[in-house]
Amino acid sequence: MKQRLAILGSTGSIGRQTLDIVRENPELFGVSVLTAGSNWQLLAQQAVEFDADSVVIADKSLYQALCQALALHPIKVYAGAEAIAQVVSGSQVDTVVNALVGYSGLRPTVAAIEAGKKVALANKETLVVGGAYVMPLAMDKQVPIIPIDSEHSAIFQCLSGEASAPKRLILTCSGGALRDLPREALASVTPEQALRHPQWSMGAKITIDSATLVNKGFEVIEARWLFGFPPEKIDVVIHPQSIIHSMVEFADGAIKAQMGTPDMHLPISYALTYPYRLPRPAERFSFADNPTLTFGRVDREKYPALDIAYDCLRRGGTAACTMNGANEVAVASFLGRRCGFNDIAGAITYALSKASFTAAPSLDDYAAADAEARVLAREYIESKHA
Repeated sequence: MKQRLAILGSTGSIGRQTLDIVRENPELFGVSVLTAGSNWQLLAQQAVEFDADSVVIADKSLYQALCQALALHPIKVYAGAEAIAQVVSGSQVDTVVNALVGYSGLRPTVAAIEAGKKVALANKETLVVGGAYVMPLAMDKQVPIIPIDSEHSAIFQCLSGEASAPKRLILTCSGGALRDLPREALASVTPEQALRHPQWSMGAKITIDSATLVNKGFEVIEARWLFGFPPEKIDVVIHPQSIIHSMVEFADGAIKAQMGTPDMHLPISYALTYPYRLPRPAERFSFADNPTLTFGRVDREKYPALDIAYDCLRRGGTAACTMNGANEVAVASFLGRRCGFNDIAGAITYALSKASFTAAPSLDDYAAADAEARVLAREYIESKHA
């Protein structure tokens, strides 16, 4: 029987690569639900190609355009964020691939878990914002959450089959587009510079997060919730080649690493078919062509966001939710040339210093913290660039 997928964010990088895997394995996968934020044209094309049962466009103003594009096809069309959370619960869905970007991914993940669906998770903000809520819920509902992020997939693969608990998790970090730029030059960095990631092809938001190391900080928080590790046992190391995706150290000193080319098809495929592996037509890794793998410490002054994330993790409650909301606003402002690169970390710090704090938040508390963080981040940016 085919595994029926709901792919949230199907027009983004992870969503498109997930559909590549469906194309390669039509006997294993079917597509029930596809969602997109605003790219209704590509969403319509995907829905027709994969004979989706239903589609959702988050931007309600684009509902009529999508309806017209699919008028000749028996595909149900919905609009709005609420609809995304509803469609994942349908009986025609077995697995939810959450490839949404940002806070918007939290409620669909919760809805999928409550409906008993397997979750293949690429939306790290689900656990950054609400890990303390989501993971106990998944345990209670006995719902598997399989990571798609390359770093967490690597750790997941390294832990598979191990009877002994690991001593330390080691997340590798490329350093992003600005890795070789001196700290003093960051103030004048342009969006174009920050978007030139040396290894990975990703969406704009995550590429900027990679340049600030907000993304790596979020991955530390995500690792804490996925694998149950305290922050002091999660390390980050710079690895410019992005060949080792992450590592696990055990009590006897042994370190296991998962290696491969910088290609997200592998962790997506593994999340869909775990504990099995699918053959893929991708180019194989060559040690001869990659004779040198290097590692280094993170410059904590150049990348203050990493320590901010560790602090949020230690504080718990709504702290990481505040960090995420402020970061989303600041990144959008930087991409829109309304603030400088260093203002991203500045906005996060400002929001955390001013925001209210809830130690044991509900979903409504997360929503309130997210909204407050966005207001504070805009306040900071407007004050700096009035």
